[in-house]
Amino acid sequence: MFKNFKQDIIEVNGVNINYKIGGKGEPLLLLHGYPQSHVLWRKIAPLFAENYTVICSDLRGYGDSDKPQSDKKHLTYSKKTMGLDQNELMKKLGFNEYFLVGHDRGGRVAHRMAIDFKENIKKISVLDIVPTSHVFKNTNAILAKRYYHWFFLIQSYPHPETMIGNDPEYFIRSKLQMWGANNEYLTEEIIQEYLRCFTVDTIHASCEDYRAGASIDLVHHEEDFDKKISCPLQVLWGSKAFVEELYDPIKVWKEWALNVEGQSIDCGHFLPEESPIETYNAIINFFKK
Repeated sequence: MFKNFKQDIIEVNGVNINYKIGGKGEPLLLLHGYPQSHVLWRKIAPLFAENYTVICSDLRGYGDSDKPQSDKKHLTYSKKTMGLDQNELMKKLGFNEYFLVGHDRGGRVAHRMAIDFKENIKKISVLDIVPTSHVFKNTNAILAKRYYHWFFLIQSYPHPETMIGNDPEYFIRSKLQMWGANNEYLTEEIIQEYLRCFTVDTIHASCEDYRAGASIDLVHHEEDFDKKISCPLQVLWGSKAFVEELYDPIKVWKEWALNVEGQSIDCGHFLPEESPIETYNAIINFFKK
């Protein structure tokens, strides 16, 4: 995995962030989602590296990055804080302007970064999400069934941590299989790598990520609703995923951004793993416009 990429850890914003870097050209930051790590990008990062300097990082609380203790307001895992980590990482690497792609929770961090660091981001692509506020404001029975983990993970500590911790391997395997449309993308090697990182600390940190999403992130969304994403935004989603079933993604994102385009990809939730070539082509064509 990640041939010709270099791995390193940098301290930013008070935490150590693990990342891989490779390729040459303009900088491109790739952010993963739940319950994964930068390994999500293993199939697509080498393709981008032919034209870009690619940085694949682990979000705070995930992978081999730090899992700091949280606080009562969950500010430690707010998307503002997690986004600041990533922008500071890019600055420390010497990149003031960059392209940005985020999947799942990484997409929510990317959304926040497009508001807070608009002068740094040239274009942004978000994969298989709609804005967090829209999800909570449009909850129904279908969403509750499909996104049940949102409402489970936000319960008070230590309820979800204890239940997941009782059999973390079952939890990981079930989530990866449930959200993907074709489980052929999942090799045992990759499952074991995700399991390696799904420690007690990661379980708690990721719950805090979701708790922040249901609390302080919503406050920040409301405070900044009039601050639309000003850079070009691409929205990609899986045609066999929940977003396709529940939303009109382009229409939803037009409430939050000034310049939106996008399309569905023939796969489930994990676009970079299930349909790497189609996903790569869609993103690269968007970046080159």
